[in-house]
Amino acid sequence: MSLAQMIQDAWNEQAKWLIVFRPLSWIYRGGFLLNKKLYKIGAKSSYTAPIPVMVIGNITVGGSGKTPLLIHLVSYLNSLDIKVGVISRGYGGKGPFPAYVDLNATAETVGDEPALIVQSTDVPMAVGSNRQQSIELLLSKHQLDLIICDDGLQHWALARQLEWIVLDNNRGLGNEKLLPEGYLREPKKRLETGTVIEHSSNPQTDLNMHLESSQPYLLNKDLDTVFDPNKDFYAVVGIGFPQRFYNTLEKMGIQHFQCHEFPDHYEYELDDLQFEDANPIITTEKDAVKLLAILKKNPNFKREIWVVPVDAVLSPACYETLHQQLKQLGLKLPEGI
Repeated sequence: MSLAQMIQDAWNEQAKWLIVFRPLSWIYRGGFLLNKKLYKIGAKSSYTAPIPVMVIGNITVGGSGKTPLLIHLVSYLNSLDIKVGVISRGYGGKGPFPAYVDLNATAETVGDEPALIVQSTDVPMAVGSNRQQSIELLLSKHQLDLIICDDGLQHWALARQLEWIVLDNNRGLGNEKLLPEGYLREPKKRLETGTVIEHSSNPQTDLNMHLESSQPYLLNKDLDTVFDPNKDFYAVVGIGFPQRFYNTLEKMGIQHFQCHEFPDHYEYELDDLQFEDANPIITTEKDAVKLLAILKKNPNFKREIWVVPVDAVLSPACYETLHQQLKQLGLKLPEGI
């Protein structure tokens, strides 16, 4: 087990030995607050885009459900005839950056989440660490009304008009400590400054969302077989909070699966998919964009790989809040909204 995975497990278990990282957490906190202060007093400059920017992020390390939320919002905004573009850091991608993401872009080049977002929505998207360059690239190609920044909540170099902060109540805030003693990127009081969307099947607030899975599909297009939930599966997953995926499998009635966890944004190799028997693999859509590349390079690989799609389901209050925020930004909505 890698050190990163061991720390991730300790965070999830709120292990007491994490206290050894407290001095590093103090250093992290000091550096974070200093950087934020420099932007606030103008010692560091922020880029203000010519159109409104909405950031969707979280204050924790690891998965919170923000990517399914972003995909849903892009589709919904398009239905309102609002022209939206998306930018992202492109974590895990090799570039060069800034990179325009189209339907032919690979996860290896632009990152797994951007590839998934564009394949799901066909939204105009650009990736790179310099968000200004990404926005300028998008605006050079498209006439847009709104930019959505995937993650980047702590990226003060980009000014924003809206912030939606996803809080996964299945995972919570852990021991409520900053990195690396805990998995908080910012103190929990940061939740007071943005629109918090509670990710929970049993929400305590009006602004909430949950994920609903649908029928798994086969990644191997050349195989002709029907999904059987009673089979024994290898659950291959490389996301921030794999337990959520296991819970999804159980809710779908899939009881027999062996867990094979990899770090978030893991670069898969063919050997990672080799097992002693011929039992099928089941995985997430985020992992699938990388596994598909392996299948294309290895056409003789015949093990079934099933992908579980998930959709974000938002509460009515989320739409009401979104409509109000968009109107405040001067964006025109259809009559009756």
